[in-house]
Amino acid sequence: MDAGDDANGNGGASGTGGAGVSRQPGRAPLAAIAESLQRERRRAGLSLAEVARRAGIAKSTLSQLESGTGNPSVETLWALSVTLNVSFAQLVDPPRPRVRVVRAGEGVAFAAEHADYVATLLASSPPHARRDIFLVSAEPGTARESDPHEPGAIEHVVLSTGRALVGLTDDPVELRPGDYIAYPGDEPHVFRALEPGTFAVLVQEHH
Repeated sequence: MDAGDDANGNGGASGTGGAGVSRQPGRAPLAAIAESLQRERRRAGLSLAEVARRAGIAKSTLSQLESGTGNPSVETLWALSVTLNVSFAQLVDPPRPRVRVVRAGEGVAFAAEHADYVATLLASSPPHARRDIFLVSAEPGTARESDPHEPGAIEHVVLSTGRALVGLTDDPVELRPGDYIAYPGDEPHVFRALEPGTFAVLVQEHH
């Protein structure tokens, strides 16, 4: 993901300095990160000191993160994900409900340490999944009503411009620019533009 690319570009990792998790409403779920770090460290059979050494961060920093405190930068979390051999998203993405909506300005946001850059994780890719990406353009009028896809399919939509009703046919959600929704693609679903010039990014996830 972009967060990883930026971390690799900057190299190394840091502790809990000025940059890090966004202080906006979409700040990182520190409790979920703490649980993930403890789980993956135990799975790897590594001590707290050894993980900190391999990741190039202070032991006290890792201790804070595992206790659910601190303010981790994207570089710190990326270094830990590499050390523990898990994806960045696995460390920071909490369990997802059946239908998930992330409004613009929300989401799990992480700031880079040395650049004016914030990566907001909307959804992580589960194991053994394939994702197809589409650009959708739609105009007001007849809605696009879709029959169920194959079992286990999930659709993700980020609205770019305009306004639209998106989601399950019997309970669509109104989206505005920057909003995100995920819903089961194996149930009837709909995309209805409410404004001219509506554009969205659609990601279909297949298992």
